Parts: sequence; C-alpha cells; structure tokens
Amino acid sequence: RTLKMLFKMLSSCSKVGDPRPGQPYKGGEFIAFLPDNKTGQNTAVLLKKAFEHGLTFQIKSYNGEERVTWGLIPHKTSCYGGKARNGYPDAHYLRDVCAVL
Repeated sequence: RTLKMLFKMLSSCSKVGDPRPGQPYKGGEFIAFLPDNKTGQNTAVLLKKAFEHGLTFQIKSYNGEERVTWGLIPHKTSCYGGKARNGYPDAHYLRDVCAVL
C-alpha cells in the first residue's frame, strides 16, 4: 500500500525573499508517494509540517517564466524507477528524508 500526497500550488505573485519579488509565477500540481506503514505515516506528518512552513517548494525561472518547483526536501514522485528516477525501490529514502527534515 502507498500513501499519495497531492499538492496543488496556485499561480500567484512572488513575495519578498523570492528570486524576483512581485513577479507572477505559474503554479502546478505535484504528487509524492510514501509507503503506507508506520515510518511512512510518521514521515508524512513531518512533510506536512515542512509544507506548512513553506519549505517544500520554491520559485525558479525556466525559459524566462517563473514557476513553482520542488524545493530541497527530497520527494518520491514515482512508485517505480528506483532512486535514479525519484521512485521506489529506494531502501534509504525514509532515513534520508527524515535526516533532511
């Protein structure tokens, strides 16, 4: 079983502290996965706190357009493909993400 986290980031204008304050940026939908076990559920709580503190996403410029992207906290964005493709299997992911959090 898998926990699926869906983040919907709306388009808006960047704030003080962002790369280009006052500039519009494009939002998007982001999906992340965790194993549905005790460690995965505890990690989900920590990821939620990180999101609430504005640590999950950042605004970056791509081809002259500002857009929301993943921040520095690693997320598994696929159930497949292994570590090289931000997916599972990855035996060390939960330990590594908890160390970052």
